[in-house]
Amino acid sequence: MTVLAAKVSTFLESSSWIRKMFETGIELKQKYGQDQVYDFSLGNPDLSPPREVGLGLAAIAEKSSAPLSLGYMPNAGFPNIREKLARKVSKEQGVDIGPDDLLLTSGAAGGLNCFFKAVLEPGEEVVCPAPFFVEYKFYADNFGAGLKPVPVRAADFHLDLEAMAEAISAKTRIVLINSPNNPTGQVYDLKELKALADLLQAKSREHGRPIFLAADEPYRFLSYDGVKVPSILPLYEHSLVISSFSKNLALAGERIGYVLLNPDMQDKESLMNGLVFTNRILGFVNAPTVGQQLLEFALDAEVDVSIYEKRRQLMGEILTAGGYEFVWPRGGFYFFPKVPGGDDLAFVNRLQQERVLAVPGSGFGFPGYIRLSFSVPDRVIRDSAPGFARAMEKR
Repeated sequence: MTVLAAKVSTFLESSSWIRKMFETGIELKQKYGQDQVYDFSLGNPDLSPPREVGLGLAAIAEKSSAPLSLGYMPNAGFPNIREKLARKVSKEQGVDIGPDDLLLTSGAAGGLNCFFKAVLEPGEEVVCPAPFFVEYKFYADNFGAGLKPVPVRAADFHLDLEAMAEAISAKTRIVLINSPNNPTGQVYDLKELKALADLLQAKSREHGRPIFLAADEPYRFLSYDGVKVPSILPLYEHSLVISSFSKNLALAGERIGYVLLNPDMQDKESLMNGLVFTNRILGFVNAPTVGQQLLEFALDAEVDVSIYEKRRQLMGEILTAGGYEFVWPRGGFYFFPKVPGGDDLAFVNRLQQERVLAVPGSGFGFPGYIRLSFSVPDRVIRDSAPGFARAMEKR
C-alpha cells in the first residue's frame, strides 16, 4: 500500500541527484570527519550576506511590534519595493521598466511556477537547452505540460539553434533559457540570443501565436573575465525575466525573487493580472514580507564576488593538473567537466571512493559530464586535489 500518487512515486525514484549526493555527503562526513570529505554537490551560496542584510534585519525587528508590520500587502508586492526594484533592473536590462511590470515572488522557483500556471495548457511544451536545472521538468509537469530539452553544442555549451528550430512545434508555448547557466557556467552571447529571438519571431508567425522567451537569471551578477550577460528584453517582444536574490545576497532560504515582463509586450497587463492571480492560488499568496522589506536596505548590495573569482581559478588549476577536460565557466559557480569513458555515474562513484562528491551530468539531462559547485571554502577545493588526481588515474 502506498500513500503517494503513482507519478510522484516515479519522480522520487528518478529525482534530484543533487539531493542524493548531499545525503551521501552527510554519511561520509559522519564516517571520516567533516574535513576529510570534499563536497561539490550542492549549489548553496556559502558566503555571508552583505552587511546591509543584517542592518535591514535589525531595522525590521525594531519595528516588528507595530500593527501589520509583518502582515499582508498587495499580492504583487510592496509598491515602494517594486518601484525601487524597477529602477535597478532598468539599468541591468537596458530597458525602461515600470513597477507595474514586476511581480515579487517566492524565489525564482515560485516565479517560474506562477508563470507556467498562467500560460501553459495541458499537453503543451517548454523547450529548453540541455543540460538544464533538473526541477524544470517537474515545474512543467505541475501544469500538465512537458519539458523538451535540446542539447547544446558539446564543444562549448553554446546554443544549437538548428536543433532548437527543429524542436519547436505547434505545442511549444515557452522557450526557457538560463544564463549564466547551471550547470555549465556558459553565458549565451548577444549574437546567439539575437538569432534565437529571430527564430522565435518566425516560429510565432508560423504557428499563429506568440512563443514566450523566458530567462531564468539568478546568476546574472556573477560573470568573469569581463563577460557581459546580454538582456533578452530589447531583442524579443514576448520575453520576460525571472530571477531571485538567493545568490547575490546569499538569501537562498528566504525565497525572494521576481518576474519581470517586457514593457513592450502586447497585453502585458493581462499576463501580469494572471501572474498575480496564480501567485495567490498556488499558495504563495505573496512573496515573504521580511524578504521584501530587506530589499529596501540591501537591493544595491551583493556578496563579495572576488571570492568566487579566486575559487574559480583554483578549481580550474586543480582540474587542469588532474587531466580533466572542461570549458572554463564564464559565469555562475559551477564547473562541468567531461568524464573519461563517458560514464558519468561510474565516474561519480570513483570520485566518491576518494571522498569527493560530484553530481552526474545525467541528472541535468546531459550524460558524460559531472557538475562541481565551487561555492565551498577554499580549503575544500585545495584539499580535494589528490582525490581528483587519483580518480583520473584509475581509468
